[in-house]
Amino acid sequence: MKAVGQRPLLPLNPSRRHFLQGLGAAACGMAAPALVCARDAAHAPTATGSATVLSGSEFDLTIGETAVNFNGAVRLATTVNGMLPAPTLRWRQGDTVTLRVTNRLRETTSIHWHGMILPTQMDGVPGMSFNGIAPGETYTYRFKVQQAGTYWYHSHSGFQEQTGLYGGIIIDPAGGKPRAERDYMVLLSDWTDEDPMALLAKLKMRSDYFNFNQPTVPDFLHDVGQYGMAAALDKRRMWNQMRMSPTDLADISGYTYTYLMNGTTPVGNWTALFSKGERVRLRFIGAGAQSFFDVRIPGLQMTVVHADGQDVEPVTVDEFRIAPGETYDVLVTPQDDAYTIFAQSMDRSGYARGTLAVRSGLDAPVPALDAPQPLTMADMMGDMGGMAGMEHMHHGDHAMAQGGVKVRHARTEFGPGVDMRVDTPRTNLDDPGVGLRGNGRRVLTYADLRTVGGPLEQRAPQRELELHLTGNMERYTWSIDGLTLGQSTPIHFRHGERLRVILHNDTMMIHPMHLHGMWSEMENPQGEFHNRRHTISVQPAQRICFQVHADALGRWAWHCHLAYHMDAGMFREVVVA
Repeated sequence: MKAVGQRPLLPLNPSRRHFLQGLGAAACGMAAPALVCARDAAHAPTATGSATVLSGSEFDLTIGETAVNFNGAVRLATTVNGMLPAPTLRWRQGDTVTLRVTNRLRETTSIHWHGMILPTQMDGVPGMSFNGIAPGETYTYRFKVQQAGTYWYHSHSGFQEQTGLYGGIIIDPAGGKPRAERDYMVLLSDWTDEDPMALLAKLKMRSDYFNFNQPTVPDFLHDVGQYGMAAALDKRRMWNQMRMSPTDLADISGYTYTYLMNGTTPVGNWTALFSKGERVRLRFIGAGAQSFFDVRIPGLQMTVVHADGQDVEPVTVDEFRIAPGETYDVLVTPQDDAYTIFAQSMDRSGYARGTLAVRSGLDAPVPALDAPQPLTMADMMGDMGGMAGMEHMHHGDHAMAQGGVKVRHARTEFGPGVDMRVDTPRTNLDDPGVGLRGNGRRVLTYADLRTVGGPLEQRAPQRELELHLTGNMERYTWSIDGLTLGQSTPIHFRHGERLRVILHNDTMMIHPMHLHGMWSEMENPQGEFHNRRHTISVQPAQRICFQVHADALGRWAWHCHLAYHMDAGMFREVVVA
């Protein structure tokens, strides 16, 4: 991305930012008319700002740069066919699709078909499954579509996903019937006017550069009232010794990010139309480079029917969290004239929003951002017995064991690249996560998700593989078992084996882990199959188990789907042979 200039050193005044987003929404159509996307009348009922829908089995996609203006200044976005988001691709299960991708950039590019089960050479990861697409070249992807549901695609080259190269995929089941009268894609993403490499340099210099939710005196007085002076001082001393902050919820905030819904700013107000009493399907995609979104539609409950493209037993909720890489399909039956689709960032520094309405031009009240919730001691230590356990925590050492799950730490975790380890991880799946706990709304958790049809096979796993998600916040390095990609050797799966994988989060941040090419079948704490996913969010100090059928020969990527964590080293190669 060829950005111009930098943001001021102080955060924008919220009202001024709101004004600038309005300017951007208005100017975008003038500065970059190619971004005013058309629609496919057969598949996308009228929706302002929806991406073009391309249907069939043969596609020509051109990656290039397009001028955009979201905040009052023109920037260059990485686009497909001149569009942000990229065109929605509509396929049919069982078809073989051919996608000719031409590179008009001055650098290598790629497209990864996220969540798709396909041959490794079609996966789109430069340096692993192919060489990438050089400037001026065309690469042809061709594979059979084996699944149905909601998926997406994005670049796997540099920070091109951050600069706009992402789009949705809808796969109709063979012989299936529509589940709703209206059907909309809702891509949630984050845009920055800054050069992503400059942004990464700021994080390397100071990991909390974009965090303005620092602990305050009123926060300390609240702790005194709740725990007493001695315990409150112990708590503050603990965080200081760890050189961490309980408000460190997101590496990058609304200070530099503008949050988009289908490529539209909050003021732009993406709108989806319906008639009262109709069932509406909303296909949410977490396309943010670095942002988790908490999604709700005030006054309207949502029934979750798909997770990561897979049918799940329907569960009705008021709110759900979506991580980068995840997808959730919900059904709603609106009765009023207008509803706000509200997606606030996890750190509560901003939001994306759109409207469900009976006609264009309507909107509904936009709720205030929730107050940010601080991380708890359980997010640092895992399974612990209240405040009394704090004195057992020691920064950077191995002195937290208090029983429970037996924990193994690799030798490589004991070094400058790792600033904490958790010896008493929690294994529960019913925690909605920081910011959503006790908010009075019915919030989706992983414990609620049960994939229809059960596991792919009934064989018991033949072996276990345990990996720890690690990092050093001060250095802004991220790793697996203390090793970045450049320091590691490939992980080997034996072709045809079934294995249990354990992911153990030794950090205080959520990591959405995406294994390419194979399904991850999550287990509950009792070891029973729960749901099938391609991206699993592992919460702070949490231990998650899933099974994998290693039926996909070749080289595959496995990484955190937070783009800056992946770039900083939380990435491994998997070889199935």
